[in-house]
Amino acid sequence: MKQISILGSTGSIGTQALDVASRWPEEFSVCALAAGRNIDLLEQQIRAFRPQIASVMEEQGALELRRRVADTPCRVVWGQEGLEEAASFPQAEVVLNALVGVAGLRPTIWALEAGKQLALANKESLVCAGKIVMELAARKGVSILPVDSEHSAVFQSLGDHPASAVRRVLLTASGGPFFGKSWEELANAKAADALKHPNWSMGSKITVDSSTMMNKGFEVIEALWLFGLKPEQVEVVVHRESVLHSAVEFEDGCVIGQMSPPDMRLPIQYALTYPRRLPGNWPRLDLFSVGKLTFCPPDRQAFPCLALCEQAGRRGGDRGAVINAANEVAVELFLQGKIGYRQIYQLCGQALDDNEFTPSPSLEQIFEIDAQVRRQTRRLALED
Repeated sequence: MKQISILGSTGSIGTQALDVASRWPEEFSVCALAAGRNIDLLEQQIRAFRPQIASVMEEQGALELRRRVADTPCRVVWGQEGLEEAASFPQAEVVLNALVGVAGLRPTIWALEAGKQLALANKESLVCAGKIVMELAARKGVSILPVDSEHSAVFQSLGDHPASAVRRVLLTASGGPFFGKSWEELANAKAADALKHPNWSMGSKITVDSSTMMNKGFEVIEALWLFGLKPEQVEVVVHRESVLHSAVEFEDGCVIGQMSPPDMRLPIQYALTYPRRLPGNWPRLDLFSVGKLTFCPPDRQAFPCLALCEQAGRRGGDRGAVINAANEVAVELFLQGKIGYRQIYQLCGQALDDNEFTPSPSLEQIFEIDAQVRRQTRRLALED
């Protein structure tokens, strides 16, 4: 039985991971959970999965949760120390990092330092600190298994082939809810519209990132680090049906891809069971119902955030940390109705222009850059 720790257990990926675990009680034991402030749902998860430890963000929430689950063997901890304990929990064989944003970077480091196999859904770990994360994993001799559907597809398509055999990776994108819109038409886009993803059910931040194609840009950077690719080897392809989750073109011209219905439980389960495959208890792909698959290039004029990320990926250094920090603040302000939709791109571009390039930042420098860019972006946005 594989012991797993789930960070971000009350979010979209975390709840789906627990759904996978619940279907295979003889395969998985959940030994640790970490969440933010949703102690109602976390209490339900504790009672269902009986973890040894659960972490929440704030002390007050921890005190309330301790009172509620006093009849269980679960030990409740809180804050950064509690999160670190969950990320490096001794009994955990696999740590699933499903936290959103740069808040997931330190837990990635903690899990790798503890020698844990890492199932990674927190793309910001690689966007902001890809070099540090990949070097640490190599030094510790542990695997990073991608949970994003696109990177899982690339991982599965690569098989045992080395990066030297790859001509390019075709990274698919749904196009989001604003597919076909022009930059001018997006001037008055509202949060409610940006949150209407056509194919996937995700958290609000990632759904907005999908609508701007910032999420796909982050995935480009993530792919560079995960698979040891050069920027010119990653091509974004808009595929509205979200059936082909990505593909690899090899040097001989052969293209191998991975197809399935758009259901995150598939890549989650594969990351948790790798290299084994367990039966899936969910809808199967019916090509007759799909009918046809369509592909087109992304519209970089209407969705310029993609190009910003591609530029950041080519330059490297601290550029991923800068654009991520600005984007996290901008999306938060957009969801609060404090800025317009197109200001997300404008604020991210401004952050890249205003912050001096650091070619090889340390982990602490990355967090300093993150804090600085957040302050600048918030001030600039609210001054307008």
